[in-house]
Amino acid sequence: MTKAELVAIMAKNAGGSKTSAERAMNAFVSGIIESLRRGRRVTISGFGTFVVTRRAARNGRNPRTGKEIQIPTTKVPRFRPSRTLKTAIR
Repeated sequence: MTKAELVAIMAKNAGGSKTSAERAMNAFVSGIIESLRRGRRVTISGFGTFVVTRRAARNGRNPRTGKEIQIPTTKVPRFRPSRTLKTAIR
């Protein structure tokens, strides 16, 4: 499903326009991004939790040259689905 398809579904279910649904979707996504950027977790009941975790530094290999390289520590976003979402998919 693409963002455009999701916006169309939101507009249809809410009885509004696609423009207003797209604005709501953009505000939703930017709110999640901003919270994660500040290091907070975002929990949506019945859907899941977005968190930021640290990925430890590790050794890697350059696929082009085969030379060993050091990959630095990074922050990565993670999503943990709720139990409700897991059972709905099964």
